[in-house]
Amino acid sequence: MRGIRGAITVEENSARAIGRATRELLQAMMEANNVRVEDIISVFFTLTSDLNAAFPAATAREMPGWNRIPMLCAVEVDVPGSLGRCIRVLMLADINLGQREIKHVYLREAAKLRPDLGE
Repeated sequence: MRGIRGAITVEENSARAIGRATRELLQAMMEANNVRVEDIISVFFTLTSDLNAAFPAATAREMPGWNRIPMLCAVEVDVPGSLGRCIRVLMLADINLGQREIKHVYLREAAKLRPDLGE
């Protein structure tokens, strides 16, 4: 089992924008690591406090095969000066990659968060 990290910024606090960003990030994480839906053990989402229009897990459950994956959403710690309008993800997957082979995915402005882990 491996953990795959990801993050993406959202252009506005709307259900549509949060849903679009969630799908984009999850698909990119799966493609980058050759993860199939049946490989996913669980997914943990956090959102910055300025994103409260929708749950990312609700969007994920609408994706094919995702309705049985355990998921949880929480609010990210509100550190002063930190990146806003950001969704962060920790995906646990049953894949045969070493830790150094995992490709963590940081999209849009979130690419600034972990340049040491991004592509």
